[in-house]
Amino acid sequence: MVADSDSRIAWHRAQLKKNRAALRQIETARFTVGESADSKAFEGAKRQLSELKEKIRESEQVVAQYDRQTRRPLGTDLRSLSSVSWRDWTGNGQR
Repeated sequence: MVADSDSRIAWHRAQLKKNRAALRQIETARFTVGESADSKAFEGAKRQLSELKEKIRESEQVVAQYDRQTRRPLGTDLRSLSSVSWRDWTGNGQR
């Protein structure tokens, strides 16, 4: 992966990696150990899972919006290039 010049985007990419790993670990532990019969522990785990999923969703949206604004189209044939609005794209990522 190419390093990001925008520190905010780099932070969101790092958070995505960290939160996905934490979510994977929680879900794996839930299936290998089993769920607790304690209702407070169950609710706490459920809340933690939903918070992680929400954080992942927010970071994915920020990164996707950045990618849409800064990435050039990958296709180089005339048909794919003719459908691109070049005034919406800038080479330095600044709008």
